[in-house]
Amino acid sequence: MSLPPEKASELKQIIHNHLLKMDIHGKIREVLAETVRDDEGPARRSLSEADFLRALQRRGIIDDMMKDLHFTQEAGTEAETGSPTKPAAHFVDKDITHLKKTNIDPSRRCLYLQVLGGKAFLEHLQEPDPLPGQVCSTFTLYLHFRNQRFRSKPVPCACEPDLKEGFLLEIHRDGIGESGKMADATSMLSMCDPVHFVLIKTDTSSETMLVSSYFLDWRTVLSSPSSKTCFAVELMGVGSESKVPAGVLTVSLELYPPLPEILSADIISTQQSLERQRAAEKERLFLVYAKQWWREFLEIRPSNQTKLVKIFAQDENGVNRPVCSYVRVLRAGRLLESPRQAARFVSLLAHEKAPVVGGGGKQEQWCTLMAFLCRGKGDCEDHATLLCSLQLGFGMDAYVCVGTKAKGVPHAWVLTRGTDGSITFWESLTAHRMRLSAKCLFFFPLPDFLQNQSRWKAMSEEALKSVCAPGSTTSLPPLPPLCSPSLDPAAASNQLELEMRYLVSEHRKDLDLATMWDDHLSYLLSSALSAYELERCTGVSCGNEEFQDAVRRAVPDGHTFKGFPIHFLHRNARRAFATCLRSPFCEEIVCCRGDHVRLAVRVRVFVYPENACAVWIMFACKYRSVL
Repeated sequence: MSLPPEKASELKQIIHNHLLKMDIHGKIREVLAETVRDDEGPARRSLSEADFLRALQRRGIIDDMMKDLHFTQEAGTEAETGSPTKPAAHFVDKDITHLKKTNIDPSRRCLYLQVLGGKAFLEHLQEPDPLPGQVCSTFTLYLHFRNQRFRSKPVPCACEPDLKEGFLLEIHRDGIGESGKMADATSMLSMCDPVHFVLIKTDTSSETMLVSSYFLDWRTVLSSPSSKTCFAVELMGVGSESKVPAGVLTVSLELYPPLPEILSADIISTQQSLERQRAAEKERLFLVYAKQWWREFLEIRPSNQTKLVKIFAQDENGVNRPVCSYVRVLRAGRLLESPRQAARFVSLLAHEKAPVVGGGGKQEQWCTLMAFLCRGKGDCEDHATLLCSLQLGFGMDAYVCVGTKAKGVPHAWVLTRGTDGSITFWESLTAHRMRLSAKCLFFFPLPDFLQNQSRWKAMSEEALKSVCAPGSTTSLPPLPPLCSPSLDPAAASNQLELEMRYLVSEHRKDLDLATMWDDHLSYLLSSALSAYELERCTGVSCGNEEFQDAVRRAVPDGHTFKGFPIHFLHRNARRAFATCLRSPFCEEIVCCRGDHVRLAVRVRVFVYPENACAVWIMFACKYRSVL
């Protein structure tokens, strides 16, 4: 197979860059000097090329040189057919996350970000090194940059975690029709989008914890010789520990292709200073306006003194942000098909309040969307702002409402207004909807409340846009795109079902009961689980008639059928089985005694974006009724 001239030139450049990266010339000189020293002696002979190659191979130089040079099949196919190179993906979040520099498109500017290791994670100072095959807590590093997402391989938690990954970040010019143009130094200097680092700890029970959320200004590489720099990044904790260091990462940045002329460090620092000053001035003016608005709001009527009104909220780093900045139009592409499916997806992200050290009241924390998605769980405000952003993406007139539930507990909901004046409340934690018709609105006049200035005091639209519109200030991180699921639902369902069968058999064995499975009955349970999930997504019940008819045919006359469905947000078999046994209905099925007892279990894992899972399990049994 012959390569076109442009492909051959590109391949040579890739190999050349790779050899420079690993300092091949220096290593060759070291091996040559060592070989010459070893060859000196009484039986001195001339050094051949074969001797030198064997020395390189013995030292592992050749293996190191070749192991990173992997070429994808797609690249070969394109070269073979002569078709143009396909554009790089907008985001990557797959199991194979170490992106090779062989994927670089020479017509685009890229930033190669390497994490070279971690240190000073003192919380794990006393933890011993895990034994081979031992289950242990892990660190995973997530990145977001200009609509691109990445994640590292999980590594064992340690004081010096072995976080060593490379990420290829595309840098394209802003503006319509300019995304494929090479970004020069001047255009990159004006790109204030940071690289967002999110470090997640996952414990042995698959529970996740947000360790740190850090925004890296990468533009220092624009003033570095050879367009390459290396430095340490101090990660801080989150919430009440946002002022306490969590650990340090060593980070290397490299531009490809390198800049022909570098910028001076003074130019970069001046640009960063001007951006900070502009953002601070906008935020100061908004704060002045918000104070004035609040004074006027309190003067309207005495009851406003007790109203729960949110203007600012703290993120995971303890930074006060206007609450409107947490809600933006978010489109899910083809990952979600409707507002109701979006509500179902959001409800599958677990609900967990921000932890409070030492107890006390609720620690209020409105996470950035990237931190919320990477952690996979958050408080009601995180769910409500995500759902509202998705509903806006689907063209709905959506709002986040803050208020209180029973016993005065603060809570957040989503409200949507129909063109007919109807109001729908969405509980983002459960995807439940409550629609109020025009008749109900006689008792609950919300549209009038939103439009009547005597009942509702709106903020200035211009003031809100000055600090909340995309690109208005450098302090607001852009919304990351949702990632498609990487989990195979069929494989996950099969694995969890096998584990459930094993747990049921072992439990019955402890009770001196034999276990006989009815595979046909187990298969029939699938339609019921599918109907349950469809109802959660659409609010429409369908399919149960067919399931009931199939069960009647499968259960002989004189036999009794019992079934118990249950829903989970995780795939931990032992946790799920322990929860099931706490139900007397499920325990009655699992521990069924009688004549001709046959058991059945079916698991269906429904996968949504971000690998959010709806896990349905149904236990069933049939047995001959004996009087």
